[in-house]
Amino acid sequence: MNDFTIRTMRPGEIPIAMDWAAAEGWNPGFADAACFASVDPDGFLIGELDGAPAATVSCVNYDAGFAFLGFYIVRADLRGRGFGLRIWNAAIAHAGARVIGLDGVTAQQENYRKSGFALAYANVRYGGTVAAPAAPQAEIIALSDVPFAAVETDDATVFPAPRSAFLRAWIGSPSHIGYALVRDGRLAGWGVVRPCRKGFKIGPLVADNRAIAETVLSALLARIGGGEIFLDVPGINREATALAQDFGLAPVFETARMYTGAIPPLRLERVFGVTSFELG
Repeated sequence: MNDFTIRTMRPGEIPIAMDWAAAEGWNPGFADAACFASVDPDGFLIGELDGAPAATVSCVNYDAGFAFLGFYIVRADLRGRGFGLRIWNAAIAHAGARVIGLDGVTAQQENYRKSGFALAYANVRYGGTVAAPAAPQAEIIALSDVPFAAVETDDATVFPAPRSAFLRAWIGSPSHIGYALVRDGRLAGWGVVRPCRKGFKIGPLVADNRAIAETVLSALLARIGGGEIFLDVPGINREATALAQDFGLAPVFETARMYTGAIPPLRLERVFGVTSFELG
């Protein structure tokens, strides 16, 4: 019988999951591995068949109550042999009693439902090529100039758990660019753009309203000089959908955001760009 074993990835092995995700068309960012590992290094699992990589999954524990599952991939030539279920069960076990979230491909939604996940809403990836907007407005500042506590507080309105280590890594990554708009002394909007295997992704993009989201987005696009971009938006945020469409972007991919239990109320009307499909 073939020897299938599951273990925690070593830090240098997380790029395996990134490469497989890229092959599936998920288009990870170049610095994603290091940023993702900052949350829960023990949450990245690899399944090996006779010593060779056969399956990957991540289930990162953000705090005592919430985890997020991603990178659930079985090598194409090994699918249908039960390896996926085994590494899936290991990931679920790592989360313990926590509520788990995921962004699943819609075709797998029924399987996730059988594992106790319920649909919350759809996330839609919009993509396209845009021209570089004019120079940023005077109100725009570097996200790194905003007190980190203010970013944490604002992020808590749109994400189910504290993620300080992740935010520090995401904002501080040398290849990531972050901008913010501060109005009347408070953080009204902020966003990050990062280079990916293909083009750039914007995420998160969080704002009090569409006009502020557009101002931050325009500043990010001006900085990178335009080009091919991707923006993942909650399908239930009509203003975010309209913003993506007005920039000439079109739907290219859709996921089902699902949870195994109740999460804190989130202000999804402020989410104009999801941070990532792999870690939420």
